[in-house]
Amino acid sequence: MGDPIGSIQAADVICSSYTTLIFMLTDQEIARQATILPITEIAARLNIAPDSLDLYGRYKAKIPLDYTRSEGPKGKLVLVSAMNPTPPGEGKTTCTIGLLDGLNRLGVRTSAALREPSLGPVFGIKGGATGGGRAQAIPMEDINLHFTGDIYAIERAHNLLAALIDNALHFGTAPGQLDPRSVLFRRVIDLNDRALRFVNVGLGGKSNGLPRETGFDITAASELMAIVCLSRNMQDLQARLDRILVGKGSGRPVLAGELGVTGALAALLRDAIRPNLVQSLEGNPIFMHGGPFANIAQGTNSLLATYASMNLSAVTVTEAGFGFDLGGEKFIDIKCRNGGIYPDAVVLVATLRALRYHGGQSLQSITQPDANALMKGMSNLKRHIDNARLFGFDPVVAINRFHLDTPDEIRLLQKVCGDWGIRAVVCDAWALGGEGALELASVVRDEVQGPPREHRFLYEADAPLLEKIERLATVYYGAAEVNLTQQAASKLAYFEEHIGRDLLVCMAKTQKSISDDPNRLGAPAHYTFRIQDVHISAGAGYVVPLAGEMMRMPGLPKETAAHHIRVDETGLISGLF
Repeated sequence: MGDPIGSIQAADVICSSYTTLIFMLTDQEIARQATILPITEIAARLNIAPDSLDLYGRYKAKIPLDYTRSEGPKGKLVLVSAMNPTPPGEGKTTCTIGLLDGLNRLGVRTSAALREPSLGPVFGIKGGATGGGRAQAIPMEDINLHFTGDIYAIERAHNLLAALIDNALHFGTAPGQLDPRSVLFRRVIDLNDRALRFVNVGLGGKSNGLPRETGFDITAASELMAIVCLSRNMQDLQARLDRILVGKGSGRPVLAGELGVTGALAALLRDAIRPNLVQSLEGNPIFMHGGPFANIAQGTNSLLATYASMNLSAVTVTEAGFGFDLGGEKFIDIKCRNGGIYPDAVVLVATLRALRYHGGQSLQSITQPDANALMKGMSNLKRHIDNARLFGFDPVVAINRFHLDTPDEIRLLQKVCGDWGIRAVVCDAWALGGEGALELASVVRDEVQGPPREHRFLYEADAPLLEKIERLATVYYGAAEVNLTQQAASKLAYFEEHIGRDLLVCMAKTQKSISDDPNRLGAPAHYTFRIQDVHISAGAGYVVPLAGEMMRMPGLPKETAAHHIRVDETGLISGLF
């Protein structure tokens, strides 16, 4: 048994830290109080020559592509994912950054590879994406707002291609007799704006273009975002831009390369393809690059940032968006398959409140202890553990502790995980930073020892597209069958015939449930998985089935985060989280 007095003292420290953070300091205020190091010092620790950086002020920089080589020896890779979250989120980024800091405290040379925040969630309901409490990426305000302009560059390159398509239609110069009614390439914007989901363009007479129906997706779900995140180098980027499917022509598909404009797109993306370097509150390196969502896109940071981190560190900690049913699967089946990498360990973040929510507890009472709901909700965590085992992992469960969590319920969760052969470790990174993640870091350090893992994928790349979708739905999501609308089936058949059956599958579905229905909590089974439509990102190398009621342009809630953001007379921002 452990030292009971020591345990009580540790609990007192944690409780005191929670009290300080909850009642006195916001995440933004904690970030402002941090001693932030010049980014040249962070780069020097990684043996990146300071004079090779492109500085964006003192605390953020872009690194040269020389450090992002795909070949050669690499450090270990740790993937952090999660169970299905509650609507407010469960702190996966906080645990990821805490693990980064904890491993460095143990003397393990570690860096992180994370995604950039999108302005949609920042001004919507979720807020920023830099972690929280004592486990944050900084400079927090810069990262959550304009950062280094990557997302703007991706948005403008994407919309340049959309404008050039309409311009070719207007002048009758579109290749392959492109049918304006078949154009698949939509515009994007980095905001949640439901009014732009479906729009008519080209109205107002001949001089204003050819009238047609189209719409906007959020930039995080754009094909160019996926291309930037999955490209191995600039040459690969340009080849992927050429392969973008614009629409249907006279009996054949029309690709972006035929327009002769992808060089201009690459020029806009020249700097955006380079990873960004920032730091944690404890001064540890974070490569932050790419910003796709996992529910409507592939949900992983860029391959180039991951390569850079693995080239320069003994261990890389990375995360994939939302639960293991979304970001985790896509990380392995899409990113790892494209990049020739594979995790050495998997961490699943779980919270008592999310478990109780999946066990039937209401969102309003989610902070209240309820052992019955907790036990019932463990079915959701178990499904994610079983799915991780399909890829060859016994994941480590990181219990992200919240201040109202009870020791009895934590012990209950640890016992159940132990019965499943899984190690469950409390993570107090939010309250204590790296110190609160030392036990998790110690377990993960042990997990990454040994030879590289066998690369396992859920489906074969050359299997028929429908077979891939059915395997995802039945083996991974627990469905009994898949039902496609006639429109979805027709598109799927066209893509397979004209683009190829080796396209991967990037499922767009709710993050709130393993299923296609946000109201099916826990571990749903024996249901019909519905596909309403199928989009394609041929340059990224995948199709995007839209499951249930999913759209690739989120809306805003009635009361948004934007309502609480202010700037004072000195330019100081408040209300950002």
